[in-house]
Amino acid sequence: MSPAPVDPLIGQTLDERYVVRSRIARGGMAMVYLGDDLRLGRQVAIKMMHAHLSDDENFTRRFEQEARSAAGLGHPNVVNVFDQGEAGGVPYLVMEYLPGITLRELLKQQRQLTPDQAIEISEAILSGLAAAHEAHIVHRDLKPENVLLADDGRIKIGDFGLARAVSANTTTGQALLGTIAYLSPELVTRGIADARSDLYAFGIVLFEMLTGRQPYTGEQPMQIAYQHAHSDVPAPSGFASGIPAALDDLVRWTTQRDADARPSNAGEALEFLRSVIHGNTHAATSVLPVTRTFDHVTPATSVLRGPDRAALASDSDTVSAPPTSAVARAQRSVSRRKRRGGWVAAMLVVLLGLGAGAGWWWGQGPGSQVTIAPVENMPPAEATAMLEALTLIVDTVDCSSLTIEEGLAVRTEPAAGTRVDRNSNVQLCVSTGPQQLSVPDLTGLTLAAAQTQITDAKFVFGQVREERFSDAELGTVLFATDSEGNQLPETYPEQSVIDLVLSAGGLPDLAGNTVEQATSILSSLGLSVDAGLNTSTHHDDIAEGRVIGLIVSGETVRKGDSVGLSLSLGKPLIEVPDVRGMKLREAMNELTELGFAPQTALPELLWDVAEVDRDTEPKAGSEVAAGTTIRVRASV
Repeated sequence: MSPAPVDPLIGQTLDERYVVRSRIARGGMAMVYLGDDLRLGRQVAIKMMHAHLSDDENFTRRFEQEARSAAGLGHPNVVNVFDQGEAGGVPYLVMEYLPGITLRELLKQQRQLTPDQAIEISEAILSGLAAAHEAHIVHRDLKPENVLLADDGRIKIGDFGLARAVSANTTTGQALLGTIAYLSPELVTRGIADARSDLYAFGIVLFEMLTGRQPYTGEQPMQIAYQHAHSDVPAPSGFASGIPAALDDLVRWTTQRDADARPSNAGEALEFLRSVIHGNTHAATSVLPVTRTFDHVTPATSVLRGPDRAALASDSDTVSAPPTSAVARAQRSVSRRKRRGGWVAAMLVVLLGLGAGAGWWWGQGPGSQVTIAPVENMPPAEATAMLEALTLIVDTVDCSSLTIEEGLAVRTEPAAGTRVDRNSNVQLCVSTGPQQLSVPDLTGLTLAAAQTQITDAKFVFGQVREERFSDAELGTVLFATDSEGNQLPETYPEQSVIDLVLSAGGLPDLAGNTVEQATSILSSLGLSVDAGLNTSTHHDDIAEGRVIGLIVSGETVRKGDSVGLSLSLGKPLIEVPDVRGMKLREAMNELTELGFAPQTALPELLWDVAEVDRDTEPKAGSEVAAGTTIRVRASV
């Protein structure tokens, strides 16, 4: 066997900036390489147009024009175009490199996505398309191969705006077969397209995500094209269970054969989808006239096999758009319709059993077993009747469930889809709602330790609701609440939110500080001073104008609260008594008892005989601070 030819482009440096490292994808119009941007030190994807296409000046001009248009989008759900250039006369684009897989690869791995996963990917697709349509750019080649699922969770649309530039004579049968599954009727019949053609392709992609198959199949591209032009796309719920009616409606709306009956642009469809996510499935449909048209179709791009391609996680718990109540009601409606169909099928089986060979069919052949039907979200009586119609013996048991409303069926054991013998025992699990679990004692724990205990106990940490000043250690838990701030009971539903109230430590002792010093200390603790709450009073030990303490309203002080300051007016004022006519000793004693510091010129030996005959200094009736010196004059 001869070795595979080496691509001469690998190892070259384009425009003294982009080093070509390896091939990562091949398409009908271009080859895609992994490269390094030497100037910015990042990996990039380099899309090099096939050499035979570069001879067409009209094609090259359109390629560059559409590249500039796509580069101007700058949307998080569109692959960024960084640069463009030429190598040996062949145009190339430098684009964002997204390690990961395409939606096509995910569908090959998982076959069928959950409604939650389909909603998440659809919202990203429509967001990118809405930005493009607002900028008057039409994709024209939307398909799972052009939806990129990055390893870091980002979802982006690739090959934006390039389909319009492709010449019809470059389309191979295989490429056309890969693309024609998503072509709108107007493209098939008239070769024209606008934003509504992108919406048709999106509807087909959504159908494929929900069902794991395309709505139309055929051995030749023309057979598929004919069905697009002459048949209505069926509802996805006819091919898979558990699909909300709102998603059926979105597929039906976007894949109308008459372009005027579709959303006029991706923004309208995105609005409807987001109303589904948020529980309001009513969205107005506005009809706009056909906008500008284009020609020809881009060949499919097939991703080359490469080492260590990461797989997108298929666990539906990671999807960020959970079903709303409206969607849940639609799911139950779909389930009821499917159950009615199941009764009809069961009756047909009974009639068939009456024919020749019935003994073998029911006794030893395929009819000796039945497939357990799905029962999720059904009332127990309906679920029991459906299972008993399959000649199964039903035992009902209670079980907790985070997602299924109390009183509705959760699952069966064995699980739905299992083949079992007729007259087998099947356990029907009926939801009692979320499991009630004991709430751990979190008082006194640090925030990190409390979060760990909350998670370990199968609850969800919500937030630090507030921080209160207390005698407890700074940063420790005072108590826990529910998401409404109410005190928690001893038991609490699993996966419910627990909020925490933490200690902000003790309030500071501000006695003796200036107002400026006290304000700064309080600000560092998350408290502000409201001068309107300040009070003033005399104090024996704290100087006038300085802080005595805090003024708070209520028993609880929280971070973010406003407090007042109690300010000192200095020592209390005392009225000087009139001591005239008193013996000097008597006057000195009275003034001392009142807190003054009396002084006299007479020696104490004469105090008992001397009499105060003049006014004191300060005079009687004056108000002075305790400790003030009072001069007393007396004569013998």
